[in-house]
Amino acid sequence: MTVLTPPAGGTAAPRTSASPQDRRTPRRPKKLLSNLFLIGLVVYFALPLWWLLVASTKDTAGLFASPHGALWFADGFHLVDNLRSLFAYDNGIYLRWMGNSFLYALAGGIGSTVLAVLAGYGFAKFDFRGRNLTFSVLLGAVMVPATALVIPTFVLLSRMELTNTVWAVILPSLLNPFGVYLMRVYASEGVPDEILDAARVDGAGTFRTFFQVALPLLRPAIVTVLLLSVVATWNNYFLPLAMLSDSRLFPVTVGIGLLQGLAGANNGGGESLWMLIVVGSLVSIVPLVIAFLSLQKYWQGGLAIGSLK
Repeated sequence: MTVLTPPAGGTAAPRTSASPQDRRTPRRPKKLLSNLFLIGLVVYFALPLWWLLVASTKDTAGLFASPHGALWFADGFHLVDNLRSLFAYDNGIYLRWMGNSFLYALAGGIGSTVLAVLAGYGFAKFDFRGRNLTFSVLLGAVMVPATALVIPTFVLLSRMELTNTVWAVILPSLLNPFGVYLMRVYASEGVPDEILDAARVDGAGTFRTFFQVALPLLRPAIVTVLLLSVVATWNNYFLPLAMLSDSRLFPVTVGIGLLQGLAGANNGGGESLWMLIVVGSLVSIVPLVIAFLSLQKYWQGGLAIGSLK
């Protein structure tokens, strides 16, 4: 499209201007590549879940030799029968494992979230001697793998005679350095100092300012830390494996590992145990999916608040 723009001398000079469609054309290959990359990620992460769902609907014979392939359903639908076999195995030991996982995840997740909120808010809004040094040590703890601390933790708890108890799993789960880091970063930006100063001028004390002013503003970060803590405790395998010896105290992760060991040794019918492992793995991820879907709105609210700032 040609536009005539009159210069200072009065003579019109032609000037070309690209249309909006022409300007968007070079961006299409980049957008196409990004969409293909995202689709590939979705397939990569969803394919194991799809296989787990499909395999849970088959019987033992269909699990090892399905005529329609491993990624499609068999002729019969055996999910209900598989669930009955899972819950009836060894007098309902799987339900006990699920209950233990709920106990460890809720106690450890809620406890670590409370400590992370208090510590992160203190690091962000209180000026005390040694704050930067203490926070640097905390960041150093983030770099240490959790599995590297299991053996020292086992030695410590064994001297306190707490091994093979529920406290051996709950107490180490209360420490969440990464959660403290997230809460400090969010509290520094999401809770303005002006609001806290206004609350103090109105006569609010430290605790009232925290609970009535700062805590509602920290809700998106609290939900994030809570979900991360609950998922980490729910999926923890090495810590309860090292701390617990009584199978009745096992979480579902260690319980499924026990079934896998029995199936690998071909004890008690190896092929039937593999079916229990598949169905048990499917059931174990259902609470996490429900938690993410139910708390997703709080994440969206936090993103909206951040965009307005």
